[in-house]
This record gives sequence, C-alpha cells and structure tokens, in this order.
Amino acid sequence: MSFAVAESERPSADHWEERVDLAAAFRWTARFNMHEAVANHFSLAINEDGTQFVMNPNQRHFSRIKASDLIFLDANDRDTMNRRDAPDPTAWGLHGGVHRHCAHARCVMHVHPTFSTVLASLADSVIKPIDQNTAMFFNRTVVDDHYGGLAFEEEGERCAKLLSDPKKKVMVMGNHGVLVLGDTVADAFTRLYYFERAAETYIRALSTGQQLRVLSDDIAEKTAQELEDFPEMAERHLSELKAILDYEGSDYRE
Repeated sequence: MSFAVAESERPSADHWEERVDLAAAFRWTARFNMHEAVANHFSLAINEDGTQFVMNPNQRHFSRIKASDLIFLDANDRDTMNRRDAPDPTAWGLHGGVHRHCAHARCVMHVHPTFSTVLASLADSVIKPIDQNTAMFFNRTVVDDHYGGLAFEEEGERCAKLLSDPKKKVMVMGNHGVLVLGDTVADAFTRLYYFERAAETYIRALSTGQQLRVLSDDIAEKTAQELEDFPEMAERHLSELKAILDYEGSDYRE
C-alpha cells in the first residue's frame, strides 16, 4: 500500500538554520543525559502567532535527529493525529496546547532530567537562590501542583494556561518534569541546561541536611537580571556546541 505525502508533511527549506539549531539541541540533550528514552519533545514556532511549529517525530531518539526529520505541525489542525507521520499524542497535547495559546512561547522544550524531576517531586518545588545558577531563576518559574496524568490534549490545555506570564519561562511540572520556553532555540536550550544545573546544585545542597545560605531577594533579582542581560551567552553556547558536532562530522545538519 502506498501513501501520498501531504505538502505539510514534507521537509521544507524554510527556517532551515532554526531546524539545524533544534537538531543540535536534541543531540546535546542526549549527550547531557537530560532526555528520557524516546518520550520527550522540543518544538519551535515558525509563524508570527506561534501556532505553526516544527517538532521531533514520534519515538525518534534524540541522538539521531537531523534537521530534515522535524515534522511541521499546525496547532489549529484538528486532523493532525490522522496524519501518516502523526506526532506522539502526548507531544501533540502539550506542545499543541502551548503553541495554540502562548504566542510568546517560540521554542518549547519538555524533558524529564534527573534533578529537575527530583525537584518536581518535592512538596516545595521552588528553587531557593543559593548560588549564581539558582539565582538565575528567581521569580522566573511557575510550579504546576496539579499533575493530571499523561499530557494528552486536556492536560496540555491546562498547562498552557499556567504560562501566561512571559517573564516566567520555566514550568516545574509537579510529579512530572520540566518545561522550558525560549525566544530562540539557543535561548531555550541554554535555559534548560542551566536549570538542570541549578536543580542539581539545589538538590545536592538539600541532601547535606545543613542550613542553606540563601541570597537576599534584592541580590537574587539583581543576579537574575544581570544574567538575562549578559551579551550573547545563549547564542555563543549553542554555536560552540554546533562547532563540536561539526568537527566530529555529525549528520545533524542534514
């Protein structure tokens, strides 16, 4: 039996460099062991209102994803799950919901990395500012306290409503994992990288059982703002990671 391939299902040369960036982010997320089997997803909005986006295909390991593998989706297309290359239904539920309702969510990364997930399992999932990395997220996260099972469409719609504040670009998904937003792939990936580092520092500090040395609100906010304003930090981070892949002869750009 043969299938006609719909135009929307074909890889497009449009936004190719953004696809390359996203493919690189998948490769390095696998290297950093922040993914979980073939169950996590990244998406990137490619139109003005954010409703059209590219995302990794269903059940493809992050370490093998290439720029041409990313599938094009429209958050308002109710026939999406009938496509031959239909995405993971939980990815469609969560990412479709976010891109449908949050135009500021240009890049969306959802994973279950170890320390972020441990944080999400605590009764209090708010990271206290105890160092530079943890201070980066001061007053910039939202905690979802109402896990409702796998992120099918109803759960995705609920989560999207928690992301209305553009300043808060990290959602600690209670009993689940973490979801990170960014203005670009580099922005989202670097935020994800540092959040997992911050979660590790915080969890390890808690594990000592000793009293934490917590920064004042004023210093924590000052540090967070200084890091937000630091020139080209995210862009240079991803650029260097792509340079490593290129040196190694990776096929992520294909």
